[in-house]
Amino acid sequence: MIWSFVKVALFVAAIAALTLGATWLSDSAEGIRVAVAGMEFTLGALQAAIAAVLLILGVWLFLKVLGLIVAVLKFLSGDETAISRYFDRNRERKGYEALAEGMMALASGEGKLAQTRASRAERLLHRPELTDLISAQAAEMQGDRKRAIEIYKRLLSDDRTRFAGVRGLMHQKLAEGDTETALRLAEKAFEMKPRHEEVQDILLRLQTESGNWAGARTTLGAEARQGRLPRDVHKRRDALLALQEAKEVFKEGNSIEAREAAIAANKASPDLIPAAVMAARGYVAKGEPKSALRVLRKAWEVQPHPDLAAAFAGMVPEESPIDRLSRFETLFKANPGAEETVLTRTELLIAAEDFPGARRVMGDLAERHPTARTLTLMAAIARGEGADEAEVRGWLTRAVSASRGPQWICDKCQTVAADWSPVCGACGGFDTLSWREAPDTPPLPHGAEMLPLIVGRPAPVQEEEDTPPPPRQPVDVTPPEPEPAPKPAPPAEPEETDPFAEPPSVAAARGIKA
Repeated sequence: MIWSFVKVALFVAAIAALTLGATWLSDSAEGIRVAVAGMEFTLGALQAAIAAVLLILGVWLFLKVLGLIVAVLKFLSGDETAISRYFDRNRERKGYEALAEGMMALASGEGKLAQTRASRAERLLHRPELTDLISAQAAEMQGDRKRAIEIYKRLLSDDRTRFAGVRGLMHQKLAEGDTETALRLAEKAFEMKPRHEEVQDILLRLQTESGNWAGARTTLGAEARQGRLPRDVHKRRDALLALQEAKEVFKEGNSIEAREAAIAANKASPDLIPAAVMAARGYVAKGEPKSALRVLRKAWEVQPHPDLAAAFAGMVPEESPIDRLSRFETLFKANPGAEETVLTRTELLIAAEDFPGARRVMGDLAERHPTARTLTLMAAIARGEGADEAEVRGWLTRAVSASRGPQWICDKCQTVAADWSPVCGACGGFDTLSWREAPDTPPLPHGAEMLPLIVGRPAPVQEEEDTPPPPRQPVDVTPPEPEPAPKPAPPAEPEETDPFAEPPSVAAARGIKA
């Protein structure tokens, strides 16, 4: 508002100054006398000023016409660029206007208009490094992948646009589902610009999905050096990739390298449960049970997990239930109040046939946090104490529709995975699986149909002439009789064993029948 007023005031002042100047010149008695070829001209002050302005305009126009005449003469003498430069300025102006309109059309989502403006700009400018980018993106917007790929391939011939061409082709192959070609293009783009964030993310995802763990560690290191990842996150993910790389090495038969890699991965990230399990088995294979115990205790202190208990049980596979319960106390002391500690101790007590002790350890856990595991353990305790069949059935009936408890769940897509892996099999997310309980766990599919199989179907009332139904056979949850201690066997030749083979589950190791 103020600036507009200032501009109006300045315009009025300029008009007033010109008017006063013209009035002063017209009233002035002085003038200019010009004598040319025997003729004499007398000009007043105002007439002299107007003549000077007209003279300047005439000189400027004469120079322009002279320049055009010179350009035409040079064109006629063989210089084709002389007159072309004279007309190129207008063509460039129109070309850049079309280019700007094409960019605005792309931003507005008008693919057809952007393609039209890009074609016009190409005809006027002959600058493919500028117009091809707009044409390719317009073709993508219209769904014309064939034309987009053709244009991106043209960009590969110019050093200035090669990266844009590789990146565009990479996105096209990803859209087509050709991840193998997309991976090669991503590696090429990463080689050209290793600090490009989008290329880093896509390359890391494709490398983890294809199992290229060594390459993924290189890409992850580039992200860390660029400051995109916190130090602790980088250490964890690098340990995760090292663990997967160790598993691949073990598949090739080199168990020593796999063992050392697993131990290194555990040192880098002690809270990574799969790394702790594999490192503990590696220490056992090396004959260092104390180191294995230290690894498992540290991981159990951070997050108790059934796999850790299975690895700890596998350290001494041949032992009685009483001895195993006593040995596990060393592990339980690391995190005595955890729910997994309570459940594992209960399973061991059931295996040792100490059912009253198992009930005391469980306490009110089955009421505070009813899961399929806690309710099944209560059914085993009730059966072991000689409770009525109705009580055992009641616990098992509740277990069918109860929560599954903690599981490996993807934080990105909430998919439940049977086993841990660095990449989610559903959404491809990297390092997204966490051991937790789903917030809204659905009941077991077809749980109502499975109830008769678990708790037994009540016998229907039969007529006298009907054949009586066969007796139902409920699932036996009674723990087995304790096995006598094995007799010492004579020493045998050591056999080559698999130090990373999965041991039986904790329940099976303790002799619990499900």
